[in-house]
Amino acid sequence: MAFGGEENGGGVLRQRQRGCGCSKADFFPEESFASWEAYGRALRSTGARLADRLTARSLDATELHEVRARSGADMKRDLTWWDLAWFGVGAVIGAGIFVLTGQEARDAVGPAVVISYVVSGVSAMLSVFCYTEFAVEIPVAGGSFAYLRVELGDFVAFVAAGNILLEYCIGGAAVARAWTSYFATLLNHHPNDFRIHATSLSADYSRLDPIAVVVIALVCAFAVISTKGSSRFNYVLSIVHVAVIIFIIVAGLTKADTANMRDFMPYGARGIFAASAVLFFAYIGFDAVSTMAEETKNPARDIPIGLVGAMALTTALYCILAVTLCLMQPYTAIDPDAPFSVAFADRGMNWAKYVVAFGALKGMTTVLLVSAVGQARYLTHIARAHMMPPWLAQVHPRTGTPVNATVAMLVATAVIAFFTNLNILSNLLSISTLFIFMLVAVALLVRRYYVTGETTVADRNKLVACIAAILASSVATATYWGLNESSWVPYAVTVPAWLAATTYLWAFVPQARAPKLWGVPLVPWLPSASIAINIFLLGSIDYKSFIRFGIWTAALLVYYLFVGLHASYDTAKALAAESAAGRVENGDAKPSAAPM
Repeated sequence: MAFGGEENGGGVLRQRQRGCGCSKADFFPEESFASWEAYGRALRSTGARLADRLTARSLDATELHEVRARSGADMKRDLTWWDLAWFGVGAVIGAGIFVLTGQEARDAVGPAVVISYVVSGVSAMLSVFCYTEFAVEIPVAGGSFAYLRVELGDFVAFVAAGNILLEYCIGGAAVARAWTSYFATLLNHHPNDFRIHATSLSADYSRLDPIAVVVIALVCAFAVISTKGSSRFNYVLSIVHVAVIIFIIVAGLTKADTANMRDFMPYGARGIFAASAVLFFAYIGFDAVSTMAEETKNPARDIPIGLVGAMALTTALYCILAVTLCLMQPYTAIDPDAPFSVAFADRGMNWAKYVVAFGALKGMTTVLLVSAVGQARYLTHIARAHMMPPWLAQVHPRTGTPVNATVAMLVATAVIAFFTNLNILSNLLSISTLFIFMLVAVALLVRRYYVTGETTVADRNKLVACIAAILASSVATATYWGLNESSWVPYAVTVPAWLAATTYLWAFVPQARAPKLWGVPLVPWLPSASIAINIFLLGSIDYKSFIRFGIWTAALLVYYLFVGLHASYDTAKALAAESAAGRVENGDAKPSAAPM
């Protein structure tokens, strides 16, 4: 079923239902794209429209009702906390633990990789709390995109949205390439035996991976059939996967040698945090569970249990697995591609590597499946806001799944997986994810401390100053760390500055809103700590990854200024004109005419 756009007498966009198609109205139904003349007028109004979108914030009710209705059919509310918990385990435990553990233990941190997992796990758990409060109160498919639209506005939400989509494409591509590596191990081959070497391409992009593309295509087909069916398939595979992990721990510890842990921190504290930034990739996936809030029977109960429970179990398993691996082999001998399989083979348990490879393949399959489900729901909600073509927002009336968005995202993922090296993918992915998690923590502070029309100007200014100080002190700490300087004096300034800003916010700025159903504890301390840790980990990532991140963000801004801004502006004004209350956004008390 497709939805195009038509105008009423006042030039307001309305949805119209018609047969499947791919006409211009399916992709650009907005008034600004009605003709080249209209598009020219829109471009001349870019400044005024950008100013409007920078300050306009959506409302909870708008995201829950009007925006969600743009998909035509509703998603089916089939999921419980049991489904979400296993989706969380299935989403997270995959390529990170089975591939990056070996890479980072050998090259960046040594046996102290377990501490790196603890640091990353703490950061992820803080983000889980922030996501959970939003998912309970705004249970829609848009996840962090919807949360940021409500609290930080359209522009920030779009920049985050682009990085969300990049995060999922890169994450899926990395896992798909790791799938090939373990599949090769299962068949007693080197991973590159199954890849095509294109010598004319750069070394980082020359190992073409057709198996990764096939795996992604199969996962896509399963994801579009049924969310509940995907859930059942996921938790069956996840239970098997956890059983394999327990086997790895028990069998591995029988071959433990404590002498392998003597040189515990060969790369020092800097190595621990550098590895933490990369290993954060191993925790990525729980945010996909928040996008399933729209399909959850009882969000207030199911989401906290599912998300927090899954993350606690995952962190514990990661730390035990990391210790087991480092006890089995000296860190210098760990294989970066298939560390657990090779470790068992070197310790005389060659048969065990097949169990490990089988378990890893099952884990990566569930990661790909949950990622496919989550990324499609992100894109669906972004398209509902018309920041992407609304054709991508369609929900199939029979399956209750966003077929167009699922296929589009997995085609992009397959292209990246076909060409790109895992190391490049993991670093770039960590930047995008840490950036988004930091913004969600900022949004939570705004949600608790600022309500339009109720918060006084003085309290609003205090809030802005405190958030600015928290961000500035965190950036200064991360920057100095990244410069690799040894003096402790700057930390004696930046860390107390963060502490003072958070203390002032806690003591002197009243909270304007209490959570209705479930709330993050220890506000503002917990979200402020999340901001600081996420930014600090960003400071440990290599500069080339930041260059790639900058290029991608610049491309997003170009698209936004020429397409997304005008489409979302027209849609917001049309919705305001249709609303009986005339108010669907904060900062927009009445509909305003589009600048000409």
